[in-house]
Amino acid sequence: MKLTPIDITHRTFGRKVMGLDADQVMAFLNEVAGQMEGLIHEKNHMKEALREKELSLLEYKERDKVLKDTITTATQMAERMRTDADREARLIIADAQQKAEIITRDSRDSLKKLYQEMTELKKMRIQFEANLKALAQAHMALLEQGEKYMPQLHLPNMTMTENQR
Repeated sequence: MKLTPIDITHRTFGRKVMGLDADQVMAFLNEVAGQMEGLIHEKNHMKEALREKELSLLEYKERDKVLKDTITTATQMAERMRTDADREARLIIADAQQKAEIITRDSRDSLKKLYQEMTELKKMRIQFEANLKALAQAHMALLEQGEKYMPQLHLPNMTMTENQR
């Protein structure tokens, strides 16, 4: 049976001729001392357990801080990587657009040059055809004039057919 403060306060001892019964008082004091010793051991054990829990709590708090710092660092790195990737993507796109503009301009210039060459070739063809026609007409005129001035020769056994002329 555990002693409570009320038990100690209201405890009565039997009377003897010379006062209280010394054996009963000593037994009571031994019982109180034993329970107090148990309470002190329990208190010390609880203090030790509390200290261990506080150390564990400090360790968990430190781990939590390290994790939070790690998450913050990872978040910052991810944001920095995203920013760098966006910047690099913009540079790549700008470079590609610039190259596309150069290719487009070069293609237009080449096409314009081809059209100029085609126009020049058409002019040359027209000129060549006109010169050829003029030459053919000049030869025809010479042939016609030659027939006027030179009579037709009739060879015996040879007759010129219309196709041979």
